[in-house]
Amino acid sequence: MNRHLFLSLLVALFASGTLSADNLKIEPAFWWSGMKNPELQLMVYGKDIAGYLPSVKYPGVRLKNSVALESPNYLLIYLDVENAKPGRFDITFTKDKKSFNYSYELKARKPNADRIKGFDSSDVLYLIMPDRFANGDPSNDQIPMRTAYKVDRNSPNARHGGDLAGIEQHLDYIEDLGVTAIWLNPVLENDMEGGSYHGYATTDYYRVDPRFGTNEDYVRLIEKTHERGMRVVMDMIFNHCGSDHPWMKDIPSHDWFNHLDNYVQTNHDKEAYFDPYVSDYDKDAMLNGWFVPSMPDLNQRNPHVAKYLIQNSIWWIEYCGVDGIRQDTYPYADADMMRRWCTEVMNEYPEYNIVGEAWMNYTIGSAYWQKGSRLNFGQDTELKSVMDFRLMGIASKAFHAEGGLPMIFEHMCYDYVYPDIYNVLRFLENHDTDRFLPSMPQTVDDLYAFKQGVTFLLTIPGIPQLYYGQELLMNGTKEKGDGYIRLDVPGGWPGDKTSWFEASGRSETQNNAWNFLRTLLKWRKGNDIIARGKMKHFMVNQGVYVYERSLDGQSVLIFMNGSDKEVNLPLARYAEVLRGKTSGRDVLTGKTIRLGEELGMAAKGIYVLEM
Repeated sequence: MNRHLFLSLLVALFASGTLSADNLKIEPAFWWSGMKNPELQLMVYGKDIAGYLPSVKYPGVRLKNSVALESPNYLLIYLDVENAKPGRFDITFTKDKKSFNYSYELKARKPNADRIKGFDSSDVLYLIMPDRFANGDPSNDQIPMRTAYKVDRNSPNARHGGDLAGIEQHLDYIEDLGVTAIWLNPVLENDMEGGSYHGYATTDYYRVDPRFGTNEDYVRLIEKTHERGMRVVMDMIFNHCGSDHPWMKDIPSHDWFNHLDNYVQTNHDKEAYFDPYVSDYDKDAMLNGWFVPSMPDLNQRNPHVAKYLIQNSIWWIEYCGVDGIRQDTYPYADADMMRRWCTEVMNEYPEYNIVGEAWMNYTIGSAYWQKGSRLNFGQDTELKSVMDFRLMGIASKAFHAEGGLPMIFEHMCYDYVYPDIYNVLRFLENHDTDRFLPSMPQTVDDLYAFKQGVTFLLTIPGIPQLYYGQELLMNGTKEKGDGYIRLDVPGGWPGDKTSWFEASGRSETQNNAWNFLRTLLKWRKGNDIIARGKMKHFMVNQGVYVYERSLDGQSVLIFMNGSDKEVNLPLARYAEVLRGKTSGRDVLTGKTIRLGEELGMAAKGIYVLEM
């Protein structure tokens, strides 16, 4: 049922005092038989539904219990569907001598639905903010919603009209660039006053925001992406919802949220988990405080909230075949619940991958959150992948500053704390950070930092992630607001005078950067040495950083000159990785590079040598 029609009917329903299957809302709207976890939670919403007694008569379906919440308009039904076959069955709701039936469906699972293979270190993720990438369907730009919002491309903080159709129409561009997976900022409904263009204030967990498209559009985009051999990663948020979520208009129970009576702002003290001196006051504010006033903090310690969220993520995986999850604000949610979530998702989909946004300033803090860490006091998080925010924090300075490469060498030394370095997401920028480039490089000679940064990102252990427009030299800081690091891609909107999606619309400098990155990405694709190989590096010498990736007797050597002067680098100290070889093929130019007693390197020069 259309959400707005539903809400209109609900208003009329509450006035009339009647209830029927036609104006009842149940989430999820359908489920599947044959899931490994046989328990199914149904959230039923309708006027005074808590006064009704549910019953089910269908082979293999057993009503475990029903739970009335503080609001009389919610009823939670727990079913055991372990032995149920696909098909429709009636849920009968009875009150006094009145009753009505609601037809519910258990669908058949697609073949091998549980064998979805998540993203891994062979992938390169391309992060897209849908509202800012491309507008493929202008008809959905200004559609009626419950709350007022503004569409204005001149305002960095308003909606701009980008959508799923725009991404689908540019899959050729994305595939040609050479990335292997796209990660979309949240696509679920954000029916918030002002628009919440970024997607991080969910108001319906089972509906794609209609300004981006429909659920069916999302499924089609994933299918089209899969047809090209690429994967899709879905952004989810368990810590909070949007303040205009219906739960905030009709609160299910007082403990559905944290700090409903007295607003508490989170202090963002993510170190509270391992700080040996942390106060109870600070830890509570971190875990239970609201992220911002428009994002109420969900209480995942409430078992019904926990079940709802866990089940929702599994529903989306099963429904659309999305290949991985990026979980927002990971440490802000209840750690025990998040551990349970990871376990249940991986139980259903053993080859899946989840990366958690644990924004820690130091490597040891990030490693705390990864599955198998010996740093978290025996409380394994079960989280397969974490994000290297420390690299992002130092990268721009390290690659732009003269003599900055020792910072990179030192950073890599601390990779030892990760239990699985190949499941660490590496990036130079994302939607929450300053762009790697503070300003637009004007000439090809100004691309040294860009080229060294992306070369490093794509040749070290882990899972690289690019941010849309990075290949086009999009730049800037968030000093004036987040919208300034989330700008539109020229050419993505009808009527744009130039298109950066086409080589003819880009500057010479942009095309040089785009082609450089594309060369690296195409070479990296399917390259097991880079995806799975070991790394060995050497201290920076004469401004040059040298490291090797090796696997099964094959190796790649990277030479990176951080100095603004030419260098004749003596090679004797690198004998253990040269292994007597006197030449290598440079991936970047295709030329054979002679390796004698010395290697001549241009200022800010790079070699990526296949040995």
